[in-house]
Amino acid sequence: MKLTWYGHSAFRIETAGANILIDPYLVGNPSWTGGWEGPAEGVTHVLLTHGHNDHVSGALEVLKKSGAMLVANYEICMYLVGKGASGDKINPGNIGGTLDCGAFTTTFVQALHSSSFGGEGGQNTYLGNPGGLVLHFPEEKTLYHMGDTDIFSDMALINELHEPKIGIVPVGDRFTMGGAVAALACRRFFRFDTVVPCHFGTFPIIDQTAEKFVAGMEGSGVNVALPGIGQTITL
Repeated sequence: MKLTWYGHSAFRIETAGANILIDPYLVGNPSWTGGWEGPAEGVTHVLLTHGHNDHVSGALEVLKKSGAMLVANYEICMYLVGKGASGDKINPGNIGGTLDCGAFTTTFVQALHSSSFGGEGGQNTYLGNPGGLVLHFPEEKTLYHMGDTDIFSDMALINELHEPKIGIVPVGDRFTMGGAVAALACRRFFRFDTVVPCHFGTFPIIDQTAEKFVAGMEGSGVNVALPGIGQTITL
């Protein structure tokens, strides 16, 4: 499995049979200035955890170019169809549901956050409940992208049900859990082999580094992977 980070919560996951973009904030992202066209090449699936601009902006452009399958909650799917995405390429779900995505499955799990798309004049379009995404692959480790969330005790059930070995974890504070709490969540509720912190450094009002998370994970035996912006690592 190859993983590329485009800053914030935007990742490309490459496995046998699928090239996946999760929360492709590729338009207007201060951390990523490389455009959306390159990351969109060969993409087969676009997965969205929730509807905030800093997770969705860029998804429509990628979907139109690539013809990829959109995997998201129903409200996000229909919102993007209304903006020009193909209604024949959506795969909607919701919390607790598992979707067959061809080369892998996606299970929607809880996240403690909100979900809307901000428009002109301060208007917000409701886009369903936020979630995390658990990806099961036939021949790869299970990956859990937490989306934007705080810690919650039912993370223990997510681990019991899915046993994810790769975690993508928000650590930037203010809008999600901070690094110390994120480390507590990983250590208390999961048995990850590798964790990748995200949702930091993008804006001045959130934590600029993952240092608190890295410090909190010291001695855990878990590999903390910190790819640079646009860097691809192998997991």
